[in-house]
Amino acid sequence: MADPQRARKLADRIKEIVARRLDKGLRDPRLGFVTITDVRVTGDLQHASIFYTVYGTEEERNDSAAALKAATGMLRSEVGRNITARLTPTLEFILDAIPENAEHIESLLREARTRDAETATLATTAEYAGDADPYVKPRELDEGEDDEWDEIDDEASDLADDAEAGGSR
Repeated sequence: MADPQRARKLADRIKEIVARRLDKGLRDPRLGFVTITDVRVTGDLQHASIFYTVYGTEEERNDSAAALKAATGMLRSEVGRNITARLTPTLEFILDAIPENAEHIESLLREARTRDAETATLATTAEYAGDADPYVKPRELDEGEDDEWDEIDDEASDLADDAEAGGSR
């Protein structure tokens, strides 16, 4: 098992070598505008997964995938000449789904913004289903009711005074 830092360095070096070679150009007319986005090397440095994106239509993506698959041997030889590892790792090209995922997230965000705007317009014209303030408030007592409460308070005070005095009623 190789050092993870060494695997990262090797992955960066492979990315640079493959990108430079693709920039020089391959003799395959199927190859479109390819961008190497990431390279991951296994812990034993035997296999490299190269992630790429292609600018263009689905047909151009398929053609570029076929061109990269056909050029894998030549690109592996190029990598082997330019790295200082005992064994040259096998190369695997994987179409990176970042652009599609980013577009999907953008469409979800657009939908959320439109729904938020619709909710805000509905909220401006909304009315309460019941009372505007549904919380219970203390009711105001009439004059006769106020006297009854005073009598109850007086009796409660008398009971408390008797309890303190040690007597019972």
